Parts: sequence; C-alpha cells; structure tokens
Amino acid sequence: MTREFTVSDSIVVNADADTLYAAISDPTKMGGWSPENTGATVHDARESAYVGMVFDGTNKRGRAKWITRCTVTAADPGKTFEFRVHAIGKSTPKIKGANATWRYDFEPVASGTKVTETWTDDRTKWPDALALVFDKIVTSGKTFPQFQRRNIAKTLENLQKRYA
Repeated sequence: MTREFTVSDSIVVNADADTLYAAISDPTKMGGWSPENTGATVHDARESAYVGMVFDGTNKRGRAKWITRCTVTAADPGKTFEFRVHAIGKSTPKIKGANATWRYDFEPVASGTKVTETWTDDRTKWPDALALVFDKIVTSGKTFPQFQRRNIAKTLENLQKRYA
C-alpha cells in the first residue's frame, strides 16, 4: 500500500473571499466549524494573520484532548492561508517534529467563493509501517488520509452552513 501524503476537498461558500479568509485565518475561530479543533491561542497580539505568526491549537477527538503548536507559512488575504503543525502534547506542545500542514485556498466564483482545504502529512521521515499502525490507533482504524478526508468534508460543510 502506497502511503498518501495529501488530501484535499473544495466547496462553494456564499461569501466573498476576503470574508472567508478573515474567518479562517483567525485560528481562534476554527473551532466554530472544525470537527476536532476547539479553538486557539495566538502568541502575539495581531490585527490579522501574518507569515511567522505562532498559535497553539486546542483539539479534541472523543475523550482525547491535545494541543498543537503551529506557525503560519502563508497569509495572502482573500487568496491563501496556510500553517504548519510542528509540536504536539497533552497539555503543552512539548513533542517537536514535523506533523502536518493545513492550507486554505480561496477562489472567487459566480455564486461566492470556492474554498479548498488541503491537509499534507509532514511525517515524511516516518516509516510507512509505523505511520500506518500509529494512524489506526489514534483514528480508530483509519489512516490519517482517510480520517482527514472526513474531517475536511465536515469542516467545509460547516463553513458553508455558517455563511448560507
């Protein structure tokens, strides 16, 4: 089985690209549409997202809770927002290492904005067998790409409902 490293999906949302970018690029609001993320704390005061901005995301899956440390790697208003997850932990993000990159692209279309969410597995140095076993343990039997496909679809659906 060849390991899949990128999963992506798109949806059209009835809002303009700048409005959607402003919402998604504020990590404190992500808990409003994500099935796992419950919010975030941004390290430094800011008016809007910027490359290099660091935040800690809070997450929950079933009874499991964890915190991720993230750094914004792309912040182009109305076009692209991207961040890299590079540390994780139960109560503080102490375990450092490449985890994942999340990207959101915004494309104006006749009926609003096409939003594309992409997850990339940054655990490229993990052996495939180890990643497969780990993934199935923490996702109740799925690989992360299978699991993230569902999460992305749910996030995009929730975002679409929010701006219906």
